[in-house]
Amino acid sequence: MKPEEIDKYVQDIIGKVLPSNMGGMMNPQDMFKGFASQQDQVSTNPGKLHSSAFETHDYVFVRIFIKDESWIKKLKLYHTSNQLILEHIPEEGDKHTITLPAIVKKKGATANFKDGILEVKIPKNVDMQFSQIDVTEIL
Repeated sequence: MKPEEIDKYVQDIIGKVLPSNMGGMMNPQDMFKGFASQQDQVSTNPGKLHSSAFETHDYVFVRIFIKDESWIKKLKLYHTSNQLILEHIPEEGDKHTITLPAIVKKKGATANFKDGILEVKIPKNVDMQFSQIDVTEIL
């Protein structure tokens, strides 16, 4: 399915599920803006990769649409605590950075390629360390 078809289908379902008297309370278009902001459109810029990133309770998933299966052989894949970095696709020397929706662990990432989609699964880092900062009043 094309992204436009998926969007239309989701909008139809939301329109049927939400009562019409709630129309002023929530705009269904606003509900999915976070998902759309993580996606690069191939059709508008041929040098960009079409990808989406989302998180579950325990993992961050990134799905990258690969046009040519030969890209997988030359792909170099790295991640930091908040970014996924892809190098050498589609051309040698190309570099793409995808910002992750949550902080992830250093170890435990896996990547699978199937049906033209590279799916990267990275465990989330749930050990959020907070430090309290004292505020002093300056007179």
